[in-house]
Amino acid sequence: MKTRKVVIGLIQSTPAEDFFKNLEHSLALVRKAAAKGAQIICLPELYRSRYFPQSDKVKAAKFSETIPGESTRAFSALARELGVVIAVPLFERDGARFYNSVAVIDADGKLLDTYRKIHIPHDPLFYEKSYFEPGNRGFKVFRTRYGNFSVLICYDQWFPEAARACRLAGAEILFYPTAIGFVRGYKAPEGDWREAWTTIQRSHAIANSVHVAAVNRVGGEGELKFWGSSFIADAFGNIVKLAGAQKEEVLVATVDLATNKSVGDGWGFMRNRRPDSYKSLLAPVAK
Repeated sequence: MKTRKVVIGLIQSTPAEDFFKNLEHSLALVRKAAAKGAQIICLPELYRSRYFPQSDKVKAAKFSETIPGESTRAFSALARELGVVIAVPLFERDGARFYNSVAVIDADGKLLDTYRKIHIPHDPLFYEKSYFEPGNRGFKVFRTRYGNFSVLICYDQWFPEAARACRLAGAEILFYPTAIGFVRGYKAPEGDWREAWTTIQRSHAIANSVHVAAVNRVGGEGELKFWGSSFIADAFGNIVKLAGAQKEEVLVATVDLATNKSVGDGWGFMRNRRPDSYKSLLAPVAK
């Protein structure tokens, strides 16, 4: 079987209070990933600030920026210099509207399209609807020098429809930049959130015969303890490489995208789909 190897880099970082320092620090971490051989590099959700949505309705506009803007200019120059693809999740300002977005930059420094987070949570310590409009540009497949991939952001990871839509559109890798952790002093009655987080994303890999790369922030911020644990999984959900839960880490691993087809052909999940039977998926949720 012919191989299609690509090297993925994930930047598991701890943002500081300083908005500008976070940009410089992340540029340095991307350089480190590239030095390890990474060709496609993804930063965590809202890479440039602390996770401000754990507080409801604070003044957060100062953390926003346009696309193109300061972050994309800096990372475009770096991508062109190093010959790498970079996914940059940030707090996007578009006129008077704000989005939780990701800008993708190809290896020649060209700014590609922008994905805006479609599923927006609103729970204690995750008050995202107070800050972000729901994404209005649909799911995206970024066709880059090293492969075709989609980026889905944090809460999107719990929705199988999002993963399937991206896979059907041609994604070979699903990146999930994330800001998720434990609430200090709270024990969830339903079980271990981190285990569920890992399981659902590995399930997307299996169900869609696609590689998955999940990158989380790490460290304590207010009432949240972000659990890191970034990982890369192959097209059958096997974890190829896993980061720790306590500190910053540049996670780099080689994957073979050719196995998407071999696994998919073997299990037949795409071949045996029955779209004619799925109309109920578009119906409103039963009360």
